[in-house]
Amino acid sequence: MSNFWDLIQLLLSTFVLIVYLLILFQIIGDLFRDSELGGGSKVLWIIGLVILPGVTAIIYIVTRGRGMAERQRASLQRAKSDTDNYIREVAGKSPAEHIADAKALLDAGTITPEEFARLKAKALA
Repeated sequence: MSNFWDLIQLLLSTFVLIVYLLILFQIIGDLFRDSELGGGSKVLWIIGLVILPGVTAIIYIVTRGRGMAERQRASLQRAKSDTDNYIREVAGKSPAEHIADAKALLDAGTITPEEFARLKAKALA
């Protein structure tokens, strides 16, 4: 029976350690993400996290939690925007844009109707 409770205690302590590490890494990431906070303040927060980790983590979350969420949201929004811009850049023009460009060339007399039809079919393929 003692082995069962030892296993439960091990699982519980492992869970608490993992949760603490996740919180700690989130706080450290937020410290380095915050451009408004000075270097000295960042050092003091990190020293506090080393000396009194639990208390400092709670104080940090209470005092800077709202800003943490806003910085995280802004970071995710920038990443999404960068990804969308990259996809648009790689994907190039839409089929409608290719057809409009080909129509402009046809109207200008630069290409023949057969060439326009071939470009249109290629854009739609």
